[in-house]
Amino acid sequence: MSRNLSSSCSPAEAWAALAPALAGQPRVRLSKDGGKSYPQKHERNLTETLPSVPAAVRIFGKDGTCAAIFLDFDSSIAGEDWVHADVRAAQTWLHSVEARWIEDYSPNGGRHIYVPLAQRVTFSEARDLVEALGTRYRTLDKTPHQNLLHGCMRTPGSPHKRGGHQELAMSLSMAYDIVRRPNSATVWAAMTKDLAAEIKAVRALRQEATFTPETAPAPVVDQPVGRMTRAMQVLAQTGIYDANRYATDSDARQAVIVGAAAAGLELVDVERRMLQGTWPGLASFYARYAARHRLPALRRDWMNALAYLSKNPANRNGKNNVRRSPTSLPDTQAGPLKSSNPITNPDAEHQYIRSWRSALRIREVNYQQSRSGMARRMVLRALGEAAHKTGSRFIEFGVRSIAVATGLDHTTVGLHLRELRAEKDPLVTLVEEARGTKGDLYMLTVPDELKTVAEEASWQKGKIHGLRPVFRELGLPAAFVYEALEHSPALSTTEIVDVTRLSRSTVHEALEILAAWNLISRNAGRAWSMVAATSLKQLAERFGVVEAVAVQVQRYRTDRIIWREWLAKNVNTVAELLSPDDDYPWEMFEGPPDDWSLSDIAFRRAG
Repeated sequence: MSRNLSSSCSPAEAWAALAPALAGQPRVRLSKDGGKSYPQKHERNLTETLPSVPAAVRIFGKDGTCAAIFLDFDSSIAGEDWVHADVRAAQTWLHSVEARWIEDYSPNGGRHIYVPLAQRVTFSEARDLVEALGTRYRTLDKTPHQNLLHGCMRTPGSPHKRGGHQELAMSLSMAYDIVRRPNSATVWAAMTKDLAAEIKAVRALRQEATFTPETAPAPVVDQPVGRMTRAMQVLAQTGIYDANRYATDSDARQAVIVGAAAAGLELVDVERRMLQGTWPGLASFYARYAARHRLPALRRDWMNALAYLSKNPANRNGKNNVRRSPTSLPDTQAGPLKSSNPITNPDAEHQYIRSWRSALRIREVNYQQSRSGMARRMVLRALGEAAHKTGSRFIEFGVRSIAVATGLDHTTVGLHLRELRAEKDPLVTLVEEARGTKGDLYMLTVPDELKTVAEEASWQKGKIHGLRPVFRELGLPAAFVYEALEHSPALSTTEIVDVTRLSRSTVHEALEILAAWNLISRNAGRAWSMVAATSLKQLAERFGVVEAVAVQVQRYRTDRIIWREWLAKNVNTVAELLSPDDDYPWEMFEGPPDDWSLSDIAFRRAG
């Protein structure tokens, strides 16, 4: 359609009428960088109120199905004229299969076509259809339908990065009638039948192509009970699998179920992950059943998985889908870790550490809200956490362990530690430089100018944390705001600004992010408090952050192995280095290993 036929309705009216009906679930992602990206942390509940920034609705629901097909014709691929030609051809095809559609256009010449469906279709079905259409139309961007977790698109009324809005190319009344009376299952069948040859071709192409998972493969490492292999978790989350390994969705879903059972999960754990949207890929494999039959089908698959594992006990010990984690504590480290600085009075040490924490709260006013300042504050928190865990003010964690605990690169951690110890009256002092396999030995120091105030100040309740995994996605400001509410529930926005020492705009955005993920809520008195029912651990799993942390740990473990091998070959003056066998007590010489730090930070904390 030409632009002179566009509706005269306002963007707010178009958004309110159409966005909720087209979205796969009532969630929307906002672009705070002017339309360049739509990150997961800026996801919100979808309402009828038009956002003030570019906004894209989620295409797929928690069950891995969509309520409409989104066709995005991108003018950046081959120009606006080609977009118009492709749109006209797509309209002709839709008319031939008796489909009804909604159309809008972007200020930059792009066009969107939305095909509402009366019966939701699975991720695999929708992806097949859109990829098949992509073989016909050069300017069709297939990526929104190729990502179950992050597939999203702007709908009519949404602001555009170049100014203006997505404008309807038809009257609002006509568009609203289409979403009220969406295309029937018969129309969907006609669409897939007409595209049968192209769908067959794109499926064959997947089998011929080298399979590349959505995330980079992790090294093969052991995994603890309750932790499936990374490949199985990615499959459960994304619904994307190697067509050469699994012939059908049914085969892929059974692989996930067997992996979950072998990892020690319970059926209720799998059900929760499906219903809460943590594993939409697995949920999409059951979408072909009527809603009331999906959980019974899952239970049947679960019983089949248990029967299979009972006949194949080798698969229970981790040789197939389950591995023991590099982040798990060795049995010998279940108790307090050995230290090269034995403490005769642990209680006195913890008292000293709490006084140091009081000094840290006072000193933090010197660290500005810049990214560097916030990172430095997080490094200090990680040191405080490490001190509590070892029961000593002396810390011999390597920079890689602190990197895991802060979400930073180890080289960045090293830079911040040098800056911190170079300060006048520092909070940390370098006692001994690294030597061999031993890391730098630091001591938490209460500056003389703060000693009296820190000792008289009331100790802060609760634990001190490094950066918990979920905040790698949600950001450092959100971590500081959440920490403030942990220690002092029911704070107003102004009080949070005072406690966190962040700017009001930064705090406001962090509060928005935390509230969007139901981590905090606001009461009638306008004070913020935590939502205890929301688990940080489960949210981190949903974001896929835990797996990213595990990859970081494995990379650092490899670095340490290489370093030890180099020392064993090149250093002959230290006798201990010449016999690094399995019984060698490395923890006595280099402090708590990376594995220990991540185990507590990533997996063992209560949400």
